[in-house]
Amino acid sequence: MTLSQLRAFALVARLGSLHAAAAALAVSEPAVSSALAALRKDLGDPLFVRASGGIALTPGGRALADYAQEIVGLADQARWEVSHATTDAGLLRIVATAPFAEHAAGRLLDLFTKRVPGASVDVVVESAADIASLLLDRAYDIALGARPAQPVLAGADVGLEMVPFLRYQRVFVVAAKHPLAALHGPVPLARLLDRPWFAGPSGIQAETDEGRWLASMGVAPDVIRLSSETDALAAARAGEGLTLAVGHIVRAELQTGVLVRVPVVGTPVSGLWWASTLDHGRTTSKAKALQRFVTSSDATAAMVAPGGSRGLERRGSKVHVALWS
Repeated sequence: MTLSQLRAFALVARLGSLHAAAAALAVSEPAVSSALAALRKDLGDPLFVRASGGIALTPGGRALADYAQEIVGLADQARWEVSHATTDAGLLRIVATAPFAEHAAGRLLDLFTKRVPGASVDVVVESAADIASLLLDRAYDIALGARPAQPVLAGADVGLEMVPFLRYQRVFVVAAKHPLAALHGPVPLARLLDRPWFAGPSGIQAETDEGRWLASMGVAPDVIRLSSETDALAAARAGEGLTLAVGHIVRAELQTGVLVRVPVVGTPVSGLWWASTLDHGRTTSKAKALQRFVTSSDATAAMVAPGGSRGLERRGSKVHVALWS
């Protein structure tokens, strides 16, 4: 039994096909088949059988799946920590969903790095749909933002510890001069569908509280994605359309009348941000420290205060958070 064989099997078990596992590993499908054949021979179990649309794990395969994922994850973490032991000692790898990264990450992490000696952070924005798998693969130490789906591998809970830390609301806003500003509630959501909707770079993802609310309303609006939610607000402020904004971010502009809330049925939309790590002590001490810190009153005050993050910047294929220094 080798690490490469377990890595191949873990991917097949998670993705449900040899073809998908080969693509993820950037190897040929016969190479994956060969690795699995050796593993089956070593363990004396077929591990999986062909099924319509993919594979079905045997009882032995289900027993191995959790171990394989954890062993591969531990090996990857060990490799990363050894290679970064000198240059990145104390670095905390954070994955965040775009709205949290833009509106709260800067202020929160600026305070955290001041409170925790030796802490440094790298924050990368990823899709809410990918958060769970990225944590399981140990690509990151902790996730902040939308709650990841509790992953199930071969029918078993593989374990994420998810802690809620900030409740927020979203409201539809337009410029005071916009025709929708004159509407009195409750306004049917259908009245908004022929107007331009602006959002940040992630749009309105199905895996978020906002996305689930839209799905419950039975609509799929055509959303115009801009480089940030700040730009989406600017477009709404200019009278070009509407946006589903975070309530505390637009509170001052609603009070002064620069923006007007459209009282749409079912709004405000309530949401909750979460701090998620691997459970049972399988994450780093600094990730646990941050998970505890985000629930503190000081952290909450920092996240809802004005100012903070300078926004998002692209480095290669990843979007990073630009933090205050």
